[in-house]
Amino acid sequence: MTGGPRRIVPNLAADLAAGLGLLTRLPVGWLVPRPMPYRPGRGCWTYPLVGLLVGGAAALVRLGAGRLGLPPLLGAAWAVGAGVLLTGALHEDGLADTADGLGGGTTRERRLEIMRDSRIGSYGALALVLALGVRVLAIASLPADRATAALLASGALSRAAMLPVLGLLPPARADGLGRSVGRPPGAALWFGLAVASGLALMLLPTARALAAIPCSMVVSLGTTALARRRLGGQTGDVLGACCVATECVLLTLFTIG
Repeated sequence: MTGGPRRIVPNLAADLAAGLGLLTRLPVGWLVPRPMPYRPGRGCWTYPLVGLLVGGAAALVRLGAGRLGLPPLLGAAWAVGAGVLLTGALHEDGLADTADGLGGGTTRERRLEIMRDSRIGSYGALALVLALGVRVLAIASLPADRATAALLASGALSRAAMLPVLGLLPPARADGLGRSVGRPPGAALWFGLAVASGLALMLLPTARALAAIPCSMVVSLGTTALARRRLGGQTGDVLGACCVATECVLLTLFTIG
């Protein structure tokens, strides 16, 4: 047990740095010395915490816009924009590439080729417009307090939705983001799902949380099944698409009732 407690903080910092470095554009070098001691996959349990941070930033912008007297629709647009800026549009880029690949390719190889192309096609453009529109309209329709809880919970659960995709599918390519993360340890995956569920139960009314958690898993498992059938595995684009799709479904769910 000698040195055990002294290793906990560096380990947590390295995991958090891995999650932040992968899912946001925030600088993380100050958290851990170089080289980072763990593979990116080991930090997957922090994904819900990163999502909570992104959702919190969007919620602060939404509240600030309300204090300035901006219309709810405009405030919601700025809130979504804040989240996109914080993540560098990483997930939106994945959604567009996945939509183009699945919509335009007829073979596995062709779909992966299209997904690697930096140009956005009609399927990708439509997916982006729909995803942005759903999120903005859903946030605008919620009162300020409910919008804050919805942004925080959807941020955490949508990032956790990527974990089953990572755990159940091999990388579809020999390189790329999906390959670099690989298949994380099972304990990290389960702990990440538990963290996201706990956050949802703390942030939302119990009944709403118990609806949101399985809804996020349905989107995750649906994405997993689609990627397995059409691509033979997961890529970073697939993970981003899963995140955005889950967030859209959850924010829509939160407008009901």
